[in-house]
Amino acid sequence: MSGRKKTKITKAERLKQLQEEEERRQKEEEEARAKYEKEEMEKLEIQRIEKEKWQQLEAKDLERRNEELEELYLLEGCFTEAEKLKRHVRLLSQWKHYIECDGSPDPSVSQEINTFISLWKEETNETFEEVIARSKLVLQLIEKLKLILLEMPSYDLQDKNIIQYHGSILELQELLHFKFNAATEILLREASTIADLDSGNMETVIQDENVTLYVWANLKKNPRYRSVRFSGTQIGFEIPRILAASDIALRLLHTHYDHVTPLCTVPTLLQKHSSAIIHLVKDEVKNVEAALSKEFQEEYKHRKSESQSIHEEEIKDEEQVDIEVPTSFVQEEPEATKYELEMKLLRKTVSTAQLLLIDNAPEKPHLLEDNEVDMCQFTALGGVYHLDILELPPQCKPVKGWMIMEILKEGLQKYIYHAVTTEDFETESAFPPIGVMLEVHENVIFFEDPLVARWDAEGKHWKTDGISNVFYNPKERLISFSLESLGPVTLIQDTHIHMPYQSWELRPLDVDQVLLTVTTVFTEIQIQIKEDLCLLASVKLNNKKHSSILEGKWMTPISFIIALKETGLNIFPTEHSHFYVAINYKVPLVEMKAYRQMALLGSAFAFGWSKWNIKCDSKKVIFQVREHLTKEEEPIQNPNWALLMFSGNRAQRLKIDEHSEAFSEALKEETEFHSTLYHMVKDFASEEAMAKIRSSNCQLIDSVCHMLLSIRLLSYS
Repeated sequence: MSGRKKTKITKAERLKQLQEEEERRQKEEEEARAKYEKEEMEKLEIQRIEKEKWQQLEAKDLERRNEELEELYLLEGCFTEAEKLKRHVRLLSQWKHYIECDGSPDPSVSQEINTFISLWKEETNETFEEVIARSKLVLQLIEKLKLILLEMPSYDLQDKNIIQYHGSILELQELLHFKFNAATEILLREASTIADLDSGNMETVIQDENVTLYVWANLKKNPRYRSVRFSGTQIGFEIPRILAASDIALRLLHTHYDHVTPLCTVPTLLQKHSSAIIHLVKDEVKNVEAALSKEFQEEYKHRKSESQSIHEEEIKDEEQVDIEVPTSFVQEEPEATKYELEMKLLRKTVSTAQLLLIDNAPEKPHLLEDNEVDMCQFTALGGVYHLDILELPPQCKPVKGWMIMEILKEGLQKYIYHAVTTEDFETESAFPPIGVMLEVHENVIFFEDPLVARWDAEGKHWKTDGISNVFYNPKERLISFSLESLGPVTLIQDTHIHMPYQSWELRPLDVDQVLLTVTTVFTEIQIQIKEDLCLLASVKLNNKKHSSILEGKWMTPISFIIALKETGLNIFPTEHSHFYVAINYKVPLVEMKAYRQMALLGSAFAFGWSKWNIKCDSKKVIFQVREHLTKEEEPIQNPNWALLMFSGNRAQRLKIDEHSEAFSEALKEETEFHSTLYHMVKDFASEEAMAKIRSSNCQLIDSVCHMLLSIRLLSYS
């Protein structure tokens, strides 16, 4: 093969190539620069148009803001009407109690409740069954007083009334426990007459809806009889040899209520600002009355002087006419003006009270001692188990057809026993801890193994020391543990075990009914609201329906909240909850306005949780909304939700939806700003939906708002 010689490029050709490449590069750069400048110009033009459009929307929103806020003001008058109805119901309840004349006292009247307490104190020798029968009324009186403190607005409560009600509650609680002790003593005096023939010891179980009593009297004093089990149950004690050989009785008094934990300063939230509100109301009324009085006096003088100058010859007749006209005016106009003022002040106090419901405390209430249970973090459930070792009183003796009974002056006495632990594991302590096995109350749900706490009588709080060998059997609902000394014990659970919530939904059901669904890590809770009543519609545990004692029972919102807490379904944050839960903080005023307006729309619109609510700042809330006029109880599959953002003063529909990849506050095309949620949804709502909103029951709106404020879906989800 013959090789080919490569053609050699001349210097001129090389320069020409370089020049062409440079020209091409410059041309490409020029085209790129021109393209970039064009894109920038287009981008700036788009931004200018968007900014101009945004400014036009803001101007339009500002132009109609007063009109929209005035319409919202009229719609929110339902909260004032609902408060007036509550006052009427309270007065009607007092009147109903008065005309019934059933012999039960009115707990709010100190004279009646003090007479009741004094008369019951004088009654003696009551059996346990008789005390249980009377306890039903006592518990009703205590619950009534607690509800008065919780339901009555703080501006209607005086300090002396709060002190009086608290005092009455404590007296009733102490008297009830004293009566149970006295009845136990009477029962133990007769222990020998009702002793078991096989064991020779006395064993008694008395059950009631509110109280269960287990009593075992050690009559035989057999040191080998150390395991006490009450027949038909697995409840019992493991006692040491020294107790098995002593004249003692073991008592387990399970009160299904808690009269041991100190009362909260009820109402905790509202009481802080109640005096300020009361003074505000009184001062405003006085100022207006004075202003009206002065105004009408001047009006009267002015009219009188005019009358005198024109008709001097008829002074007497004209003076009489002038006196009649302003007097009528003074009687009618001030009353109407005063009523309007009172309604305005009532509206202000109602909104202030609502705002205080979602107020966060700036600090924890107090420092805790070692092993003290923080009752802001934990809740006692299932009542209190009063465990006692009692000295066996002298037994009654039959003599010639008579029963002779020695009654000790000091009454029922506790047997002092304190366990002493030893470091030598081979040597058995003479005073070992006492084993206890209890049944968990059937109406209570524990979502984690319960903690056991004992009552410290000196410190007046629950503690967790002195308790060992705790074992919980969730299937049989049995818990066993060892105590160094017996006393009141309770089972506690984390108050915030259901917080934060995973999702929620609020949707209409039927006429003046809505359904609120809250989904937590452990459960799904459905609450039905109708007018001024609430109902536990459904509870699901691990996606399976769970039957509850509360199902089918309509209650007022506050009674319902208390009942739900007592069963372990606590979805109601307190003012201290933010110290224990990682919350999505929202400005309280924005949160309150959102709940109020959601309640207004609740009869025709469904609202739902949005994952974007955590992405926006604390001055805004985001949730889903859609029109819902169907009466179906099951939720609609794949509903068409709109995503709204609300700042308290402005509502807008977002361009993104729940399935978008990134968060953006961009406004949805062809939508506008509005000052309220009502006017925002009005843009895409049907006439039927808006008519339904305007005709909504004021009690329903108030109840829905109260539940939303109590659950705080926007902060705790």
